[in-house]
Amino acid sequence: MTNISKNPPIENKQQLIDYIASGSKPESEWTIGTEHEKFVYCVDTGRPVPYEGARSIRAILEALQKQFDWAPMMEGDNIIGLLKDGQSVTLEPGGQLELSGAMVKTLHQTCAESNSHLRQAQAVSETLGINYLGMGFNPNSKREDVPIMPKGRYNIMRDYMPKRGSLGLDMMLRTCTIQVNLDYSSEADMVKKFRVSLALQPLATAIFAASPFKEGKPNGFQSYRSHIWTDTDPDRCGILPFVFEDGMGFEAYVDHVLNVPMYFVNRGNDYHDVSGKSFKDFMNGKLEGFEGQLPTIKDWEDHMSTLFPEVRLKKFLEMRGADGGTWSKICALPALWVGLLYDQTSLDAAWDLVKDWTHEEHQHLRDNVPRDALSVPFRNGTVQDLAKQMLDISAAGLERRAKLNNTGDDERVFLKSLYETANSGKTTAQLMLDRYNGSWNGDISKVFSDCSF
Repeated sequence: MTNISKNPPIENKQQLIDYIASGSKPESEWTIGTEHEKFVYCVDTGRPVPYEGARSIRAILEALQKQFDWAPMMEGDNIIGLLKDGQSVTLEPGGQLELSGAMVKTLHQTCAESNSHLRQAQAVSETLGINYLGMGFNPNSKREDVPIMPKGRYNIMRDYMPKRGSLGLDMMLRTCTIQVNLDYSSEADMVKKFRVSLALQPLATAIFAASPFKEGKPNGFQSYRSHIWTDTDPDRCGILPFVFEDGMGFEAYVDHVLNVPMYFVNRGNDYHDVSGKSFKDFMNGKLEGFEGQLPTIKDWEDHMSTLFPEVRLKKFLEMRGADGGTWSKICALPALWVGLLYDQTSLDAAWDLVKDWTHEEHQHLRDNVPRDALSVPFRNGTVQDLAKQMLDISAAGLERRAKLNNTGDDERVFLKSLYETANSGKTTAQLMLDRYNGSWNGDISKVFSDCSF
């Protein structure tokens, strides 16, 4: 039974504001939580792995549980995830496997955690003829060929998505991302970090672009994953202009979330479809099917998790703009944002870089980066020029943090792959396209042999 003292009913908006505000922490307690998704495929066919069977997602999860002492997460009779030491392994709707890392203090720790997970995943999958691919979009499978995972919330989302956009099902079934969750010390600190990271998110999209193929052919984009969000659900996505306006704070974000329609209400193992309904009605005891009942903080957490902006606020800030990528890119994503946001001098410098950008310029970057990535023009230069400035600001922040590994290297080592991309001007997507048009001879199956973990 739910502990009411830890999951109280919501009776007024101030509780929602206080919930987010309670995430504020002194700098000494700031942590880093990295999440990364990857496609799971059969080595002999290049096709997604089903949930059931001898060669399946279930088999991977059960083997990880048995061989590496993870605790199972169950929904009914189905194992849908694993838990261990503050980490979780979970399933995205199309069988993409995600590690949500524990909240740790340094980039060395979060990268070691990702490395350990990937090695364990490879160990249990090798005998099954299964492997993993780090990209932003499934390069060869059609939407209808992707198996659906047995999680109740996904059934509701899958039914509702096509009512709001034409690409929402692709977002669910055929995309992967890398994310990082970071802390703030106060409302003012949250606002500055939100503004900086939201403004710079298209630069991250550009430098991590790795989704140039769809159903075996070039799709015309370098980050097709990012393009998908532009036609997923206008209520839940977009560049959030209010974040840059006077009055931005915890309450402004709560008001935004309250205006987004709901997906579901979760009770036990059951997900009740309330798609399109109002959380405000729920707070007033008028939600259809739940008349006379008030939502709990858990319901609010669930609702907040159904918004998909490039930066999402909870009790921390989530950076959400990057494609899934190679092993080195997994560690590079948190390094980029920690260097920018966890050092005050770097945060101030990043704000100086973006503070006079107009709404039209934010929109210009959001609209054009998915297709053209680093070559998008901006003012008197390009996104490539901006990306180099961003990386230099981040590297300086990581140097000042001075968190060393056991060989004496600081956290700047994780930016190496990003500098290679920014200096060359060639994203992972462009390098893949070069191979597709060259040594691959148009054979998309080569992406699996050349680009898997």
